[in-house]
Amino acid sequence: MAGQTRRLDWVDMAKGMSIFLVVMMYCASSVGEDTGQTGFLHWALAFAMPFRMPEFFLISGLFLSQVIGRPWRAFADRRVVHYLYFYVLWAVIHIVFKVALLAGDPATALSYLAWAVVEPYGVLWFIYMLAVFGAVTKLLHFVRAPHWAVILIAAVLQMANIHTASYAIDQFAAYYVYFYAGYFLAPHLFRLAGWALNHVALAMAGLAIWATANAVLVFSPGFRLDPVHIEMGYAGLPGVHLLLALAGTVALCVAAALLTRIPAMEWLRWLGSKSLVVYVAFVLPMGIARTILLKLGIEEPNLLGLLTMVVAITAPLILWWLTERFNFGRFLFERPAWAHLPGAARPRIEAAPAPAE
Repeated sequence: MAGQTRRLDWVDMAKGMSIFLVVMMYCASSVGEDTGQTGFLHWALAFAMPFRMPEFFLISGLFLSQVIGRPWRAFADRRVVHYLYFYVLWAVIHIVFKVALLAGDPATALSYLAWAVVEPYGVLWFIYMLAVFGAVTKLLHFVRAPHWAVILIAAVLQMANIHTASYAIDQFAAYYVYFYAGYFLAPHLFRLAGWALNHVALAMAGLAIWATANAVLVFSPGFRLDPVHIEMGYAGLPGVHLLLALAGTVALCVAAALLTRIPAMEWLRWLGSKSLVVYVAFVLPMGIARTILLKLGIEEPNLLGLLTMVVAITAPLILWWLTERFNFGRFLFERPAWAHLPGAARPRIEAAPAPAE
């Protein structure tokens, strides 16, 4: 049982690192847009560009093998409807609050709500795509598609740098390879995490080599950093980007395993266990905090970005704690019984599952 706990601890630690980087990206870009300046968050994000979102998707595919063989109804309930519930709920909350109330434009809000059915809305695109990835992978499993063929085609789609009129299609092409890699490579990644825990010095040496190579390729000729956009150097080239993304996700898995040995990093593992809570709810407090801080005269990008990020991460956790403490509003982070498919097994009542589960 202790071994199983450690096995899951590094996954939560990796999810904590992932959600940290995601919130950092949105805070940095929004602060950069408002101030026209860059700060240390921009440079940290530039280093993480190759693997920031790929790692999130790869971790999300790690436990897919445990449910892929279930009947369609049970699988869809756990891996499709689960994510669509939170997507629909929070898309409505975001659109109503930001467009209908703050902007005072109910007609545009209705238009956004309609489009959100076929095109993922805002930051919630990740949850939308998880539902799509789960359904596609189940279909491929049903028709017994060879793993090597799926990986090869998904890799080609990623390297093709596809841009169409559909954001959903573009994101599928860009990220499906990582989700499927997490599903296919899960046994190897769990073994690697175990190896890292038993060979700390070698694991740290490997991380140092990877970090050096990643930095050299990201900050090589062609690199450009402005307040809103980051362009990588050689790391942005087709094929190189894919390899660096996979290497970076593996490196973060190793780093997550090593961090589980440090009691002081328990907060990051706990944050990872609540990654869905933060992901769906951080945008609104982030925008409110940034606006208030700017009105208070705080315009230095490093301080503004850091304070905004602290609020963006802690506010959703406080809201989650309040729903648990007063047993009110738990539907915000925990799927209620009515939101399950008829006949599908009901999960036990617990804290909201994280995106990677």
